[in-house]
Amino acid sequence: MKRKERMYLDLLTALKDRILIGDGAMGTLLYSNGVDRCFEELNLTHPDQIFYTHQAYIQSGANVIQTNTYSANYIKLARYGLEDKVKKINKAAVKIAKQAANEETFIFGSIGGIRGTQKILGTIDEIKRSFREQLYCLLLEGVDGLILETYYSVEELKTVLAIAREETDLPIIANVSMHEPGVLEGGVSLEHALHELDQTGADIVGINCRLGPHYMVESLKSVSLPENAYLAAYPNASLPAYQDGKLIYNSQPDYFKSCAQEFRNQGVRLIGGCCGTTPEHIRALASGIEGLKPLKEKSVVKKQSTIEVKEKPVQRQSSLIEIVKDRHSIIVELDPPRHLQTKEYFEGVQSLKNVGVDAITLADNSLATPRISNAAIATLMKKPEIGMTPLIHLTCRDRNLIGLQSHLMGLHALGIHEILAITGDPTKIGDFPGASSVFDVTSFELIQLIKQCNEGISFSGKSLKEKTTFRIAAAFNPNVAHLDKAVRRMEKKIAYGADYFLTQPLYSSEQIIKLKEATQHIDAPIFVGIMPLTSSRNAEFLHHEVPGIKLTDEVRSRMASTGDNRERSEKEGLTIAKELIDTALEHFKGIYLVTPFMRYDLTVELSIYIKKKTNAFTRNGVTFK
Repeated sequence: MKRKERMYLDLLTALKDRILIGDGAMGTLLYSNGVDRCFEELNLTHPDQIFYTHQAYIQSGANVIQTNTYSANYIKLARYGLEDKVKKINKAAVKIAKQAANEETFIFGSIGGIRGTQKILGTIDEIKRSFREQLYCLLLEGVDGLILETYYSVEELKTVLAIAREETDLPIIANVSMHEPGVLEGGVSLEHALHELDQTGADIVGINCRLGPHYMVESLKSVSLPENAYLAAYPNASLPAYQDGKLIYNSQPDYFKSCAQEFRNQGVRLIGGCCGTTPEHIRALASGIEGLKPLKEKSVVKKQSTIEVKEKPVQRQSSLIEIVKDRHSIIVELDPPRHLQTKEYFEGVQSLKNVGVDAITLADNSLATPRISNAAIATLMKKPEIGMTPLIHLTCRDRNLIGLQSHLMGLHALGIHEILAITGDPTKIGDFPGASSVFDVTSFELIQLIKQCNEGISFSGKSLKEKTTFRIAAAFNPNVAHLDKAVRRMEKKIAYGADYFLTQPLYSSEQIIKLKEATQHIDAPIFVGIMPLTSSRNAEFLHHEVPGIKLTDEVRSRMASTGDNRERSEKEGLTIAKELIDTALEHFKGIYLVTPFMRYDLTVELSIYIKKKTNAFTRNGVTFK
């Protein structure tokens, strides 16, 4: 029987009475042969390598093969400058697969997930457009079905599955990837995810990637047989090791022979391999299911919810949000030292506490320059002998997802609850310009992940067994030509979970008024940034060289008029700051003072000024008015 004469229902018919074998990893074989680039581009440049990989899997017993198109979409190809070759790459992939296939081989067009465990690529609308383009390319080339694989986000997979189901009646495999055994992103259980995909229209639902056979089998023990679909499993060969700059999978293929029987015992009818698997693994799977009939009934081991959490009663001060809604509030930025001498620093902290500052905010290696850990300084600051509330900055630059979650768990354990989530200055401007910038996530996603911790769920979806109690501040830069665009960015941060905002320093009363007008509809508190200038040179540096800060011509001229007279310069800088504070207090309750060059005496003076202006400064029982 020729391939073109077969009906697509053949696969689903075959699965009624058989267990079928899928192929293994494409990238693993190419990687082992020294290919370390865009694997999908090889459809055009080295089609023979793809052909022989398909052929090796078919000869090893694979009934279902995937086209080499996992990342052949606009968004992912753009990373290699190949976004204009989506059609050519997908068309070539199907052609190569057809050349390798025999009449018993089913060819499934592979479309991989875009939102992964690291940086989220693309908005949902961009993902939908990218998916449709690749989907149409594969359908036009005559694949036997579609395999949607390695989706960490159930919502993303349901979205694209619905699109595919609308466009074709071909069989669709929908595979999710688990962060932890039995748990997907956001704490969604595997049982629930597969049920949702079954109801959305997938013909085969399953799991692939991230985990090896053992944990996949364990996860499937709590999964019922789907109502309308069949089950699939594509495990990794093992956990990878990192040797000599390469990822190495050490699992022995023979191990997969016994694993095949275990998958069958969990009701799986399509078994293949993912990362690290080779034709030898697929041969072992085929041997393992030989003579076995598919399971049509199974008992399910119900497990306790993995996202049960408790709220721990905590004794804490009022949050900055509560304070600023009740009265005028002052936050002062006093960056941790760049050296190990802390005496002067804590003298500054004590002075600021004495004048009634509500919190001190601590940068996270600002300007990409190493400082004492802000978590360490915050912990010392919270000790009873000082008793100051810390607001620590947390950047996306220095820590990957593992480090970010670990850091947040540590902050919670230390009783530090106020966090400013920011992107972070690029390493190029700091002391180590050759250092790596991580940026696994953006500030938006970091805000979202911190909020997830507040629900007691880790980044990977696993239970933290306790809810964190973070209040999340976000940065806002009003020093832009189009303030409306900046406000839309602010609204997006609120949607992701930001509770309040700290602005970049402002040097224009008019800009403060415009900020108020543009944010009247915003309920989240806004702390207006004020940083006193210390000299004309300082003013020119900030204006010309520091991103996000702009000074008016009037302010620059006033500072220039002081010449090199230090005393006059500082006095004029404080006068300008007080004028800005006057305007800010008319429209906002929050003031964010930024201390220049550890000159906490300047921010102490400004704090006293604010207290006097708001009839709130008391020392030794005397209120200053």
